[in-house]
Amino acid sequence: MSQKNETLPLILSLLVTLLLLAGGIWWFGRNLGFGGVGIGQGGSSSTSSPGQGGGAGRVGDRLSTGAQLLFPEGASPQKQAAVQALANRDYQGAIANLEASLQANRNDPEALIYLNNARIGDQNSYTIAVAVPTAASANSALEILRGVAQAQDEVNRAGGIDGVPLKVMIVNDDNSPDVTPQVAEALVKDRSVLGVIGHFGSDATLAAAPVYEAGRLVMISPTSTSVQLSGAGQYIFRTVPSDRFTAAALSRYMLERLRVQRAAVFYNSQSAYSTSLKNEFTTAVFSDGGQVVGEFDLSAAGFDSVASFDQAAQQGAEVLVLAANTATLDPALQVVAINRRRLPILGGDSLYNPRVLQVGGESAVGMVVAVPWILLADPNAPFVRSSRQYWGGDVNWRTAMAYDAAIALIKAISIGKTNRAAIAESLRSNEDTIEGATGVVRFLPSGDRNQAMQLVEIVPSQSQFGYSFYPVSQP
Repeated sequence: MSQKNETLPLILSLLVTLLLLAGGIWWFGRNLGFGGVGIGQGGSSSTSSPGQGGGAGRVGDRLSTGAQLLFPEGASPQKQAAVQALANRDYQGAIANLEASLQANRNDPEALIYLNNARIGDQNSYTIAVAVPTAASANSALEILRGVAQAQDEVNRAGGIDGVPLKVMIVNDDNSPDVTPQVAEALVKDRSVLGVIGHFGSDATLAAAPVYEAGRLVMISPTSTSVQLSGAGQYIFRTVPSDRFTAAALSRYMLERLRVQRAAVFYNSQSAYSTSLKNEFTTAVFSDGGQVVGEFDLSAAGFDSVASFDQAAQQGAEVLVLAANTATLDPALQVVAINRRRLPILGGDSLYNPRVLQVGGESAVGMVVAVPWILLADPNAPFVRSSRQYWGGDVNWRTAMAYDAAIALIKAISIGKTNRAAIAESLRSNEDTIEGATGVVRFLPSGDRNQAMQLVEIVPSQSQFGYSFYPVSQP
């Protein structure tokens, strides 16, 4: 029997498994469980929220400091009552209801943000915004919000920024390049907003960056890694390392630890993140003495995982590199299944995903993924301990990077006050030490984070999935 005939039932089985697991993964991603990891770019969506649908509706309906729910699904009656109270400026009623809602569901960052905003009431405050895809990718949005909510709560409990409390505005941007410039324009015009944390995907962030730069409003992305964002402007920063750092880490692992020379790369040509990672990895490998023997577009019409794997093997590939984004995770998992651990697999941060563990299963064991931060690398760090107290479980790198972005903005506001230009200058100068969740936060002249990536490996475990990501041991 030919290999294609052998693998056809495997592919069909994988597709059926994906459908059966979709409901379970969606439910689990809404809870902390797997280190707080959600679905990521283009992942599961919740029920409709204000402004959902690629720019439909008023931009103002996408912005909220508490007068509307941006995560309506599963909202407790107390949370719904609190939002109504905030709309009526009944701050004491809102506080009581939000405290009750958090008692029942402590890992709800939207509720914690609204609670802090309600406690501020009509007092003078500093305001920052956090732009997330509340409907298009609710799990990842919640992960980011947990980092911002924790930073806001900590600074306000400590007395605010030089005595002035911090208010947070949540923005739903659908992770859409069509929407992000619109919300960026609205935030630029709102002079109370002193900085923005976001956006999520690289395409969405790149679309918004020129608006922030022209409007002289700081934007710090915790999750956008495309190298195209480097040097985008004096007001554009990110706390997540760029794809150049990811590519360097994967290239070194391939050549020095695996001791192989030839790679085949699977990527999404329609994604700025995926294309950036593919290009940077190719450059890094060639510079280090290796080569990329094949490139395969996971987003191509009629992509054939069997034929692509066969072609990669025929071209002499010794390792497979998955530069997939979440939108192309399913065809990437088909490649994992077809491979059946015959060749080692490396991946970018989008592969740090519970679906890879549950759907990839035994075929994914040994896969090495580059991430900006992993809790298990330093499980007793202060941020790890405090985040567990806040959320009742472990958080992932998106939460940590969002926390770092919020801490950086808080520090810059303490220096620049309400002067947006001074806030940007403070971030660029690196004059003051910013201690974040993942260490000292420093920005290169390009606005990039100066921090190496960490490598994790999929190993069998006693976890819910039967497999876990674990830090790669040092040589």
